[in-house]
Amino acid sequence: MPVESVFAQLEPLLPTVQKPIQYVGGELNSTVKDWDSAAVRWALMYPDAYEVGLPNQGVQILYEILNERDWILAERTYSVFADMEQAMRQHKIPQFTVDAHRPVGAFDLLGVSFATELGYTNLLTALDLAGIPLHATDRGDDAPVVIAGGHSAFNPEPIAGFIDAAVLGDGEEVVLAISEVVREWKEQGRPGGRDGLLMRLAASGGVYVPKFYDVDYLPDGRIQRVVPNRPGVPSRVHKHTLMDLDSWPYPSKPLVPLAETVHERYSVEIFRGCTRGCRFCQAGMITRPVRERSITTIGDMVENGVKKSGFEEVGLLSLSSADHSEIAEVAKGLADRYDGTNVSLSLPSTRVDAFNIDLANELSRNGRRSGLTFAPEGGSERLRKVINKMVSEDDLIRTVAAAYSAGWRQVKLYFMCGLPTETDDDVMAIADLAKRVIATGREVSGRRDIRCTVSIGGFVPKPHTPFQWASQLDHETTDARLKQLRDAVRQDKQYGRAIGFRYHDGKPGIIEGLLSRGDRRVGAIIEAVWRDGGRFDGWSEHFSFDRWMAAADRVLGCTPVDLDWYTTRERLYDEVLPWDHLDSGLDRNWLWEDWQDALHEVEVDDCRWTPCFDCGVCPEMGTDIQVGPTGKQLLPLSVV
Repeated sequence: MPVESVFAQLEPLLPTVQKPIQYVGGELNSTVKDWDSAAVRWALMYPDAYEVGLPNQGVQILYEILNERDWILAERTYSVFADMEQAMRQHKIPQFTVDAHRPVGAFDLLGVSFATELGYTNLLTALDLAGIPLHATDRGDDAPVVIAGGHSAFNPEPIAGFIDAAVLGDGEEVVLAISEVVREWKEQGRPGGRDGLLMRLAASGGVYVPKFYDVDYLPDGRIQRVVPNRPGVPSRVHKHTLMDLDSWPYPSKPLVPLAETVHERYSVEIFRGCTRGCRFCQAGMITRPVRERSITTIGDMVENGVKKSGFEEVGLLSLSSADHSEIAEVAKGLADRYDGTNVSLSLPSTRVDAFNIDLANELSRNGRRSGLTFAPEGGSERLRKVINKMVSEDDLIRTVAAAYSAGWRQVKLYFMCGLPTETDDDVMAIADLAKRVIATGREVSGRRDIRCTVSIGGFVPKPHTPFQWASQLDHETTDARLKQLRDAVRQDKQYGRAIGFRYHDGKPGIIEGLLSRGDRRVGAIIEAVWRDGGRFDGWSEHFSFDRWMAAADRVLGCTPVDLDWYTTRERLYDEVLPWDHLDSGLDRNWLWEDWQDALHEVEVDDCRWTPCFDCGVCPEMGTDIQVGPTGKQLLPLSVV
């Protein structure tokens, strides 16, 4: 049956809602295909507002890769604000895509990319608006297969009841493999119905189908085991790792937003993965091993991306961009190539011990010197050993001294509060460090207009990290420590006015902790919050801690567990964790040993430059660390 656009019903409503342009579509480089010409149809969702979701690299890459195949159609959908949700319900308009405004419920697959667990309630809104039953067990053969991806998919158990499947790791190759399976299943007459398709996906070992696994609990609330409930389903599901980034130079046709978005730049991922071994960092752990893009591919991608988009800022992205083995050559080559133009370069993530002034000067050659951001993470030397952030206070001071003496006036420092073994003294050390930064800046520059902004986030233990067993700090203690720190900074007459202070209270972090390490029982809490009006929980103005607390009390009231059990409780080695059957490649014993090293303040080097520490990823995944240098240079563009 032909699928009609809902734009005719939607258009009269646009003047009545805020930011109507986010629902219009038609961006430069967007794609609209004929519905009937496609054998497999994907709706790709980033479960947040358009302004946050459109710049997301993951969705843009998959959107382009899928649409390059003439037999696949892919469109995008984002979360709608409350005013549009109300209007859609009133006028019976379903969740729609922004490309051709087709109903999401008509697609074969709904792929949802989660960067944060606080987007779970937005998933439920989209499902409900699309007319897709909330619970996977209630869906018929005609409903889209709902697949979760992104970093949060490494523990999808809290949303196991709402999704049909989850994919761990890199998506470029697996979305095409899934599409092939769906095409074959449809061509064969849909044998076995919905379960027949899901069984084909699950049997591969690379797609997790929660309904094919049973979870048994012990009397005290802990998990006893997670086991397949039908033959042919693997006991463990493995992540996907894309090894040759040069063969996948995406996005090559970046989407240019119509409305203002959080990032308006062309972004190139210069390498994927990180082996620095920061124990709090889930992204670094689950994306191992390191795989670099070559300097020539980076240059080609930048040239093509700027030409196709018109963006005037280029972001060189990775988890620690200055760690690229040829970053100096990349920065100089690009700066030479775009010297005298409006194109500027940025390096969003820079480690203190990988930064140098030559690099910073190249990056700012065509742009203004705004500020430099560094992340010591822990306030004291002792705490940085616990988290394996091997940056000394002297390293930081030398770096900021070089920056201030080279003409920079603003430095931003990022820390976390609530790290394992943290004390009040560790947090107060942040104030001493910030004061020393200002004093150093004034001394080397001879100026008084030196600024340092201290930004603090709450630590949330994440799955597949050494801290997955750690207790989370309660929000009352977090808030008390941050208040003490803020007062110490503000009351300092010599340096207080030069230090900015930004932090969030500890309550959202507790809910993020519930969702990040939760099991299937947490799904009922998510649904209760959503039914009570929970939307956009990642936005401080929409988040309600009381709503989450009330829902948790109702749902868990008759169980042996509660909110603290999920958050502030330390786990022991022999406890079955909700994600133990999902394989990120990391050896569980290695993670536990690294957790013990953290408690003993033992640091571990970066395995890119040292012998292997046997984390398990390379041998188990059949991968290896890919490091340059290529020895090549970027040639300046010829002037026409």
